[in-house]
Order: sequence, then structure tokens, then C-alpha cells
Amino acid sequence: MSAPAVPDRPTRVRTMVTAALRQWHLHPRWAMAVRGAVAAAAAWLVGIVMPEPFSDYPYYAPLGAVVATTSTVARSVRESLQAVGAILAGAVIARLADLLLAPSALSIALVVAIAILVAGWGVLGDMGSWAVTSALFVLIIGNADKVGYVGAYAGLVVVGALVGIGINLLFPPLPLAASDVALGRLREALADQLDHLADGLDRGAAPSPEEWDERRLTLGPVIDVSRQSAARTEDALRANRRARRYAETSRTQGVQAQALSLTSSVVGDLTRLITSWETQDRDDLAFGEPLRPLARDALRAYADAVRSMTGAVADPERVSRVERTTDALRHAVRDVRSGSEEDYFVAGATVLAIRRGVAVVAGE
Repeated sequence: MSAPAVPDRPTRVRTMVTAALRQWHLHPRWAMAVRGAVAAAAAWLVGIVMPEPFSDYPYYAPLGAVVATTSTVARSVRESLQAVGAILAGAVIARLADLLLAPSALSIALVVAIAILVAGWGVLGDMGSWAVTSALFVLIIGNADKVGYVGAYAGLVVVGALVGIGINLLFPPLPLAASDVALGRLREALADQLDHLADGLDRGAAPSPEEWDERRLTLGPVIDVSRQSAARTEDALRANRRARRYAETSRTQGVQAQALSLTSSVVGDLTRLITSWETQDRDDLAFGEPLRPLARDALRAYADAVRSMTGAVADPERVSRVERTTDALRHAVRDVRSGSEEDYFVAGATVLAIRRGVAVVAGE
């Protein structure tokens, strides 16, 4: 038996580079850290060469740079303005308190209380906490230079923010890979939940409520992460020079996110219906022994279709299988309903939910 071929050195290097780039794209915070470090260092250098009193406080410029580089291009402008607004609000609060009270524990308590209230002002958004920081800095550190300190503090933050915005414009974040991973995890989680429901029906008797509890997956956090990732990507496309280059990829991700959002709604409905109505403690079961195997087959086929989704559309053969198994369940529901006093309402609702889900994964 011949020894397996060993890749040559250029091939190994390309493989390593490809793997490294993939990890880089999967972890957008790494790029954020680099942008923040470069912007902070550049802002510091700018602060040093500025005239007095700005050059006396160059360490405030990196703060503005960090604010601008820890978000998308569009958000960096908005959050920089909010940070400057919060800083000025905090400075005004500190100066007014300084006019009324001598520096003491009472003045600090008053300034902090008012600044915290101002920080909750919706106009300032997430940057509102800068009002508290600014108020304390101006009250305590800037007491010796009441006018110069406030101007230098706010001005240097503006300068640093401009540097950060410039870095963001040159190297704009676009977390498409991370969003793709989040969507993939959601797709797998939804398919797993459908498989768990099918497994619960793959038995002679209906499961107990406790057994169903073990088969309910906690989908909320996975759905939230996927939605947040999709929202970050959408926000990152605004004013992004790379947006045109990746327009088709971002469009496909948007369509997939919408399809998976609808699918998660269907899976949630199916989970509530089946785990509430096909249990040992009910006399009016959703399926009962005649329908349980057919419902199981339809759920498994639906899980396979969801798992096969490429972009927003599932494999056509698997979609056809879901349609066949769902039709078989629908016909069986009609037959048992005609020969029974039970209305099998939940079984019919299950059929409708799966058909609604099939329409989504089929791209209809």
C-alpha cells in the first residue's frame, strides 16, 4: 500500500492562510480590536501635536477614537455625536454644581444623580453614560482650569472620533461570515427541534408532559443571536464602501434570515400544538395511535428539508417528500374524522402549519 500523498509546501501555506482568514472573518471583534488600537494610537499622536490646552490632555483623544471604531460606519458617526453631547451635558451639570456648592461629598452626589438622569435621555442612546463620567472629570479634575479643561476634553473626543470614523471608512466592518454562522446554527436548531418532536411521536403511547419537557429545546437565545447578527450586518451595509462588492451575498443572507424567521414561527407553533395536545394526561389526543406515525414521518421530512436549506431554499427532493408525507397525514385526518366523533382539530392545524412551513422553505 502506497503512503498517502503529502501536500507540497505552497499548498500547505495556502491552506493555512485560508483557515486563518476564515477565523478572522468569523470573529469580527478581532478586526474591531485592530481598528480600535490603530485609531487610538493615531488619535493620541494628533492630541500631542495640538496646541494648548489640548496637548495638556492628549489621553482624551483615544477615547473618542474607541467610540467611533467599536461600531459600524453609520453608527460610528451617530454614536460619536451622542458621546460628545453627553460629555457637554455632563460638563454643564458639573459647572452649574460648582457655582452653587463647594467641592464636597454633597456636590459629587448631586452631580452624579443629575448626570445619571440625563444619561437615560433617549437622544444620547448608549452613549448616555458618558454624561456621568464627564461630570465627575470636570468637577474633580478640571476644577483648576474650568474653561480650558472642558474645551480640551470635548474637543479631543471630537478629534479622536474623527480619526476613528476615518479608520472605519478606510476599513469598514462587514460581519457577513459571522452572520452566516449564526443563521446556520439557527437552521440546525430548528431542524433538531422538529426531530425531537418526531422522536416523541415514534412510540406506541403518547409521551407524558415530563417527557415532552425533555424534548423541548431552548430556541430563544439562538433566535435572538441570529436576529442580532442579521441586524448588525444590515446596519454595517450603510455607508460601507464594501457593500456593493458583497451586495449579492448580503441580499441572500437577508432572504435566508427572513425564511428562517418564518420557519422559527412555524416550529414554535408545532411545538406548542404537539407537546400540549399529544400527552398521556389528555383524553382528546391530537393524533392518537392511528395518526401518530404519519405525523412523525411528516415532521422528520420537514426537519430534513429545513436542514437542507441552501440560502433560503431547501432541496427540491426533500421538499417533495415533505409534501407527500403531509398529504398522507391530511388524508388520514380526513378519514379518521369521518368515522369518529372527535374533530381532530389539532391534527388538522398541524397539517396546516407544516404546509405553511413547506411553502417557506420552497421559496414560495
